[in-house]
Amino acid sequence: MENSESKHITGYGVYILVWVALLALTSLTVSVAGIDLAQYTLFVALTIAAIKSYLVITIFMHIKFDDPIFKLFIIVSILTLFVIFVLTFVDYSFR
Repeated sequence: MENSESKHITGYGVYILVWVALLALTSLTVSVAGIDLAQYTLFVALTIAAIKSYLVITIFMHIKFDDPIFKLFIIVSILTLFVIFVLTFVDYSFR
């Protein structure tokens, strides 16, 4: 029988690198907010947010090493959020 400690071992170096990446992406978000990118501003902001979310979910929440059912829950949640975004933008565009 395999205990939970033997499934994965993530070193402190990985956590520090992800933390530094999150800080860099946050700085990039703040920097991009001051730049006029016209119609691409929202796309860039959401892309950076998606990358940061991916890092937090996979590394800090340990979804990378969990059972596939948890990954399925995350995928269903993301698809639900996507549907909500699409419906919101469609509603907004027809006003």
